Amino acid sequence: MKETITIALSKGRLLDEALLLLKRAGIEIAESNLNSRKLVVSDTRKRFQFFMVKPIDVPTYVEYGVADVGIAGRDVLAESNADIHQPLDLRIGFCKMVVAAPKAAARQDYKELSAVRIATKYPRVTTEYFTHRGIPVEIIPLSGSVELAPLLGLSDRIVDLVASGRTLAENGLEIVEPIMDISARLVVNRASYQIKRQAITGLIEMLSKMVEKG
Repeated sequence: MKETITIALSKGRLLDEALLLLKRAGIEIAESNLNSRKLVVSDTRKRFQFFMVKPIDVPTYVEYGVADVGIAGRDVLAESNADIHQPLDLRIGFCKMVVAAPKAAARQDYKELSAVRIATKYPRVTTEYFTHRGIPVEIIPLSGSVELAPLLGLSDRIVDLVASGRTLAENGLEIVEPIMDISARLVVNRASYQIKRQAITGLIEMLSKMVEKG
């Protein structure tokens, strides 16, 4: 009897691309299951079990072994700092993590700001980035609509993800500097990688072929 692999998928921007990649690799979830209220669903061939969670929760589910495998963005993985194996860059969900500010202040030197306030969904990454550069900052954690913070005077700058840049432009913001390139990664629980090595290695190989094809 083949081992069943449990996979945590990120809700939101990554989900459609992840499902398409899996489908290309021969792993398909029935439309009826995707449109249902079921919390855990299987693929059509009953080889995998899936559940969809908030992106920030994927590393936690994988680290604690509730999911053998997960798909999560590099931004989420960097912020969580979870102890999990990252065997494959899936090359989907491309964007950038950047520092942005209102256009009038975007070129202002950090030294000219008495206390740099940064609003972000990524307090760990942001703190490490500015600490490494020797720039003291006050981090303001937010869970959504980060672009609003400098417009209302809550922060001087923001750290957030940017794809097309349209949202920044429409809110009078521009990129000050990039922090990192983002794409989705396949992540694996370390114990599962040993216990279910054959099945997980097979999954990695299937997805690798699709990634290489582009």
